[in-house]
Amino acid sequence: MSATPSLDVVIPVYNEERDLAPNITKLRDFLVQSCPYRWRIVIANNASTDRTLEIAKALAEQYPGEVTYIHLEEKGRGRALKRAWLASTADVVCYMDVDLSTNLRHLMPLVEPIFAGQYHIAIGSRLMPGARVTRQLKREVISRAYNLIIKLMFPRRRFSDAQCGFKALSRQAVQDLVPYIQDNHWFFDSELLLRAEQCGYKIWEVPVEWIEDLDSRVKIIPTAIEDLKGLWRVRTTKFKA
Repeated sequence: MSATPSLDVVIPVYNEERDLAPNITKLRDFLVQSCPYRWRIVIANNASTDRTLEIAKALAEQYPGEVTYIHLEEKGRGRALKRAWLASTADVVCYMDVDLSTNLRHLMPLVEPIFAGQYHIAIGSRLMPGARVTRQLKREVISRAYNLIIKLMFPRRRFSDAQCGFKALSRQAVQDLVPYIQDNHWFFDSELLLRAEQCGYKIWEVPVEWIEDLDSRVKIIPTAIEDLKGLWRVRTTKFKA
């Protein structure tokens, strides 16, 4: 009899001493009740300067085998995901933001098609019909404008929302794609999806309920500039895997 398939849930964090413990506990309780797979929560600490690492260590001690952590000396969400996903031996890996902006009830619909072998990549979408989103008008406009730019630059693009912090990959997709993604910061998500489609991967999308974290650390203008540079790089270079 084969072993139960496994899932690693990665939570990249930077200076999250306030939200880390309660939200990891909430996520852990959800997985205990709702996840039929073997699972593990991996806290990926991005060079935090507050008590985040200390709290991550305490959570790993409190929930041995269920919660673990890695520590990176450099910032960057993409860098953290690369480290955690490439080190993982799980059948499926995913990530979500520590604020749990995306309702956890969408996690099983996200990963189930990957476990079933129907897809290798799955993403949450705030722009599909059926999604329910609560956020400031400015951020809504910027998000839709960015995804429209992607559509114009990459007409064959199929996915609707490049930036939602709620994604999952099979181990094969991790091995095929992640080592070759150049960006280590916020553009990592977009580059991953665009390169995946260039390699022939089909992407499963789940409309999600998403509530904006008003304490978000994303600096909109600098991030937008880097995203546009990244799109041009992906548009004008071939993927070398």
